[in-house]
Amino acid sequence: MNNLLTALMTKISGSAFSSDVGGRVYLDQAPQGAEFPYCVFFVVTANPDRTFTEHYTDALIQFSLFSASSGAAEITTAYNDLVALLDECALTISGSKLVWMKESNLTTMVEDITVADATQTVKHWAVEFSILTSLN
Repeated sequence: MNNLLTALMTKISGSAFSSDVGGRVYLDQAPQGAEFPYCVFFVVTANPDRTFTEHYTDALIQFSLFSASSGAAEITTAYNDLVALLDECALTISGSKLVWMKESNLTTMVEDITVADATQTVKHWAVEFSILTSLN
């Protein structure tokens, strides 16, 4: 799984999506006081599957996009660039072969979060990608 996460960070680095969030892409959790916009990604599930000759891992990775902008342009641009970058993309994963990577779900939310002794309203879009890999 570590190799898949590394491959995703490599793919994201320097992309339009990375620019959209100011390079603030974090695994599992954003640091305290992270500047908006930013992205947190994490493994939702990773299920091994085996046949007589193949070893697969079927993973679901969520990318949570956060924006404090009152308008929709910031978060929709980040979402569109993320999907353009990762949906049905080519991905080099050390020790594995990508079978497919496709967007599987989008959930949009507006949340009140606590920042520096205050409450701030932010947009949170959770984008999930289904990723199937096989061992080389």
